[in-house]
Amino acid sequence: MENLNPNARPKGEIILINKPYGWTSFQAVKKIKYVTKAKKVGHAGTLDPLASGLLIVCTEQQTKGIQAIQDADKEYEGTLVLGATTPSYDMETEPNAHYPIEHISTDLLQSIIPQFLGEIDQIPPLFSAVKVDGKRAYQLARQGDATVLKSRKITIHALEFTRIELPEVDFLVRCTKGTYIRSLVFDIGRALKSGAYMSRLVRTKIGEHHIENALSPQAFELAFLAKKSENSHTSQSEH
Repeated sequence: MENLNPNARPKGEIILINKPYGWTSFQAVKKIKYVTKAKKVGHAGTLDPLASGLLIVCTEQQTKGIQAIQDADKEYEGTLVLGATTPSYDMETEPNAHYPIEHISTDLLQSIIPQFLGEIDQIPPLFSAVKVDGKRAYQLARQGDATVLKSRKITIHALEFTRIELPEVDFLVRCTKGTYIRSLVFDIGRALKSGAYMSRLVRTKIGEHHIENALSPQAFELAFLAKKSENSHTSQSEH
C-alpha cells in the first residue's frame, strides 16, 4: 500500500487519511509528521473540524505535488436539515431562523437540481477562512461583523438527493475546488423557499483518490509501525 513505506524518504509519500469528525486538518498533519518523522509534511485541501473523510497528506518531495491534488475535483456526501438556518450554515452555531417545510416534496427537491448544475456563482459562508482585508472571515464573524463576501465561480458536476426523510435530506455532490458545500446547502434551502443547514459532511473523493483506500490516523500509525518492524526484521535476517 502506498501509504505504508517507512523507507520512502527522501522521495516521500502520498498518504490517504480518513480524517475523524472533530479533528482539524492540522492535527492530522501533525500526527503523520510525528509517526513518519518526515521533515516536510503538508495536506492537499483543508477539511473543517465538523467534516470528516478523505484528507491527502504529502511528505518530503511529494509535497511539490500538493497544488495539483488541490486543483482536482472533489466528491462529498452529507446531510442537510430543512426548516432552519444557522449563521455558520452548519452545526457550529445554533439555528437563528426557522422556516416552513410542509410544502417541500420529493418532486420539488428534484426540480431545483438543474439550477445548481454547471458553472454557478457562489458566496462563501461568513464563517470561513476566506480573507477580508487581511483577516479571516470567521474572525470577523465571531466579532459580530456581518461582512458580505464576494461571490466566486464554481462548477457543480453532479448533485443527487439520495435519501429524503424530512426534515433531513442526504445528498451527493461532485464539484470543483473552492466549492463550499455549506453555501450550497444554504442556497438549496432558499431555492425551496425554506431554510437549510448542513448537519453532516464526508469527503469521499479527491481526483482519483478514494476514501475506501484511506486509513484513520490511529490505523495509519499502527500499520506504519508494524511495517517498519517487519522491514527491520527482514533486514536483520538478511545479514
